[in-house]
This record gives sequence, C-alpha cells and structure tokens, in this order.
Amino acid sequence: MATTTLKIGSSLPFFNLENIDGSFYTPDSFKDKELLLIIFSCNHCPYVQAYENRIIKIQSDYADKGLAVAAISSNDEIKYPEDSFEEMKKRAKEKGFNFLYLRDSSQETAKSFDASHTPEIFLFDKQRKLAFHGKIDDNWKDEEAVQSNYLRDAIEELLAGKEISVPETFTIGCTIKWK
Repeated sequence: MATTTLKIGSSLPFFNLENIDGSFYTPDSFKDKELLLIIFSCNHCPYVQAYENRIIKIQSDYADKGLAVAAISSNDEIKYPEDSFEEMKKRAKEKGFNFLYLRDSSQETAKSFDASHTPEIFLFDKQRKLAFHGKIDDNWKDEEAVQSNYLRDAIEELLAGKEISVPETFTIGCTIKWK
C-alpha cells in the first residue's frame, strides 16, 4: 500500500503543531476522544477541494460520538504560496471548517507518518493505533456517485467495536509538495 512506516496497528506518531487559531495540538490534546482522524491536506489540490464538504460532514456527523478531525498541511509554502499559513486561515474561514487545520511547516510530521498525498487519511482508535489508512471513498469527483464509503464504514465499525472490513486502500490525490 501507500505507506512504508505506518502499518495498520502502528502507534500515532508524536506531533506538536499550530492550528489556524494560534493554539498548539499534540496527541495528548485528543485523549478524551474515541477516534482521531488525521488528514494530510492543503488548499490548492483539486482532490482536497472536492472532499472538503465531505470532511466537514464527517466531523459534523461523528463529533458527538467522539471523533476528532485534524487536517494537516505540510506543503512547501514557498513554491506553493496558496498553501501558506495565512492562506490556510482564509480557506478554513471561507469553507467553514469545523475541524482543526494544523500547519506542519517543518514537514517532520508528514515524514513521521510517511504521508505522500493530499488528502491522505489516517484513522486512529481509542488506543491511538492506526485502524484505517487510505482514501475517503471511491469517487473523488462526484459525491453522488460514491459506491464505497471506506472512511465512514471504518468509523462506524470502530465505534461499534467491530473489526474494520477494509482497513487500507490506496491513496489518491496530489503529492505532498516537499521542500
């Protein structure tokens, strides 16, 4: 599959990242949450843009069931100024993000996850073990044509105490823009 470092069952890597509101988040910030969804993201990628409303809906649908969503932008903001911290703030406000949008300017967090794409999904269980990795669903272009909701199914199965039926898919999207 897409990742060589984080296999299903791997522990959540440590991070300490700034949110668009100026506060910092580490894995301990989510200790009261049942599930933690990390999405490597950015502003400019058309795949991410196509999924933004779906991510907002996932956070909305599962927030009261203990899901925390944190999107992380690791792209090189020099070559891709539309992915700068200031532009992240604008995008989040414009789209009405209801989830954290964290900046990984050193790119160390992306490297620790061995992330390669935007959007790339990492879903962690209560013990912060990787339970699902891959893509959100099977149709990035057309939400109405989705046949397989990989991420939603994984969240539902985890919350029900079941084994995840599809724990890993290949990732799709833009590549992370490395410095």
